[in-house]
Amino acid sequence: MTNTDTERPAIAPAAPSWVDRPMRWAQLTLVENDPATFDLQFWLEYFKRTRSDAVCLSAGGCVAYYPTQVPFHHRSQWLGDRDVFGELVAGCRELGMVVIARTDPHATYDDAREAHPEWIAVDAEANPRRHWASPEMWVTCGLGPYNFEFMTEVKKEIVARYGVDAIFINRWDGSGMCFCEHCRANFLQATGHELPRTNDPQDPARRAYIVWRQQRLFELWRLWDTEVRKINLDSCVIPNTGGGATSSLDMQRIGELAPTLIADRQARRGLTAPWANGKNGKEYRAAMGRKPIVGIFSVGVEEPYRWKDSVQSEAEIRLWVADGVANGLRPWFTKFSGTLHDPRWLKPVEDLYRRYARWEKYLRNERPLARVALVYSQQTAWFRGTHVEEHILGWNQALIEARIPFEMVHDRLLDDAHLGPFKTLILPNIAALSDAQCRQLREFVNRGGSLIATYETSLFDEWGAPRKEFGLVDLFGVSFVSRIEGPMQNSYLRLEADPATHLRHPLLAGLEDAPRIINGVRRIEVKDTVPFPNPPLTLIPSYPDLPMEKVFPRVLKTDVLGVYLRETGPGRVVYFPWDIDRTFWEVLCVDHFKLMRNAVTWATNEEPPVTVTGPGVLDVTVWRQKESMTVHLVNLTNPMMMKGPLREILPVGEQKVRVRLPARSQVRRVRLLAADQTPHVTHDGDYVSLTVPSILDHEVVVIDL
Repeated sequence: MTNTDTERPAIAPAAPSWVDRPMRWAQLTLVENDPATFDLQFWLEYFKRTRSDAVCLSAGGCVAYYPTQVPFHHRSQWLGDRDVFGELVAGCRELGMVVIARTDPHATYDDAREAHPEWIAVDAEANPRRHWASPEMWVTCGLGPYNFEFMTEVKKEIVARYGVDAIFINRWDGSGMCFCEHCRANFLQATGHELPRTNDPQDPARRAYIVWRQQRLFELWRLWDTEVRKINLDSCVIPNTGGGATSSLDMQRIGELAPTLIADRQARRGLTAPWANGKNGKEYRAAMGRKPIVGIFSVGVEEPYRWKDSVQSEAEIRLWVADGVANGLRPWFTKFSGTLHDPRWLKPVEDLYRRYARWEKYLRNERPLARVALVYSQQTAWFRGTHVEEHILGWNQALIEARIPFEMVHDRLLDDAHLGPFKTLILPNIAALSDAQCRQLREFVNRGGSLIATYETSLFDEWGAPRKEFGLVDLFGVSFVSRIEGPMQNSYLRLEADPATHLRHPLLAGLEDAPRIINGVRRIEVKDTVPFPNPPLTLIPSYPDLPMEKVFPRVLKTDVLGVYLRETGPGRVVYFPWDIDRTFWEVLCVDHFKLMRNAVTWATNEEPPVTVTGPGVLDVTVWRQKESMTVHLVNLTNPMMMKGPLREILPVGEQKVRVRLPARSQVRRVRLLAADQTPHVTHDGDYVSLTVPSILDHEVVVIDL
């Protein structure tokens, strides 16, 4: 962590030679009775049919699937004289696959607890914790000797005996806060605090715990990785960790340490949108750069009720995987249990993998070509924690609806190297920013970049402590006056025109017939520090919504602005002093969508790398490969888009695609991969245009250069 971590290594370990090779992953997560029941040859044949080139196999931790010699490493009761893990490793090696071993250290048994009570997690009342789902087991402490000593020996044994390419660790970072003697003593020694009893991130002990826990886990990661590499220099440890703003471990550090990373967000649940898998790819790439990133997808239903032996619909699997692949994730299917309770998922996954094997040349991306980036802030989530993800989700939805290719940027990576590819940065309520981060954003604008910011952005420092003034006051052109107004009931925004020309600002494109639109839910009172002539939006304050006889505006017009737009040097800045993005995610108002889309268009102020026009909702991404560029079109158009699972995939009709070519490049050939067609192409300077007749789930426009 930029502002807390004093243990960052100067040089990360070299990446193993194999990490960039696999493009299609398989995972077989065994259950304890599988050694007696599952068909090993069936799985080896399935890996071959799917053209999977890497596999993750259950090895040890809660259950050992090989004849372990480590004391208290529980062998499967059904193992007998077999070495099931070894048999699987040998079979996968014959197929030429990369093989990594899965371990899970989060639970153990009575014998271990009796011999080593210090291994067991303890609750706030000092009670050892029984496992919540398997009460015959005990929850282990993720930050104490169970992981640092016992699981280190398990990993060393697996690598020494089987020579696996890596070890993947599931549920390694603890199952909630632990109050055991080791956690209490280690935390007190490191910070001078007792373990916190509150979740308030502004409590000094809680703030210190957030930082200390991360340092402890990164120490554990480095220990495991070092010990594994001593045995096999071309191996590594891959913890199951990371993600977006709400992830508990610093993605900047993860990006430095991990040679590859696995996004473990396996399927939709609740109101998850289908583009969320693409969001996973963007979040991981923001920290990992060009390192390979992999996306786990479950063949089963991923809901809180844990139906682990279930099967999703084919349409749902296809769309989730397609959006991940279009956004740079390499697919990884996971199957729980070697016993097939329901085989309906087998053919859809095989068909997908065989498709992506055919497309592999065009999925080895070198870099995205998007010019817009959405910033996400873990420190805002850690130290402010107020609706952070909802602001990000609102912008994701708006940018995808607008068919604007975009990437994501981590707020601790705002240097020129990471921001160089982008023209516009979006700050979705990035409340917690350090002075140094604010300086980097100013430098971005001074170089010609543009900013769009919302609500509380920069009102707090990197620790979540309030500032008296916006950290970006000079860019916004407004000064902070008072705290939040809201939730606002029955408030509106009046749409204004230039009194001299009677023309409206481009921000209001598509709203020509609208005199006013709904406001957001919360706003901050600010005052101008520079002139803002002819504002496009002004506030209509809240007025009663009951009784109905009293529902009329008391004030028809104010001079309170609903948006601040300015040009500063070669850059442009848009600041919304209200929660437009969070409100959009909650109510999906089309007027808010148009404002957000138009703000990006006005701020970016250049021809986009690709435009796609036609019916439906598409996730559009654009990539450069070594000798080609690709445009991915993922068809999200479906009545079950915002609440799955999908019943069927519904094709959309004709799409007009216009693509900007890389400088000094010539087109050799244009193809549509899914349709297996060569479209008619017209050239216009640095652009090519073509028509995609229809899209079922996933089409890729390939331009060989």
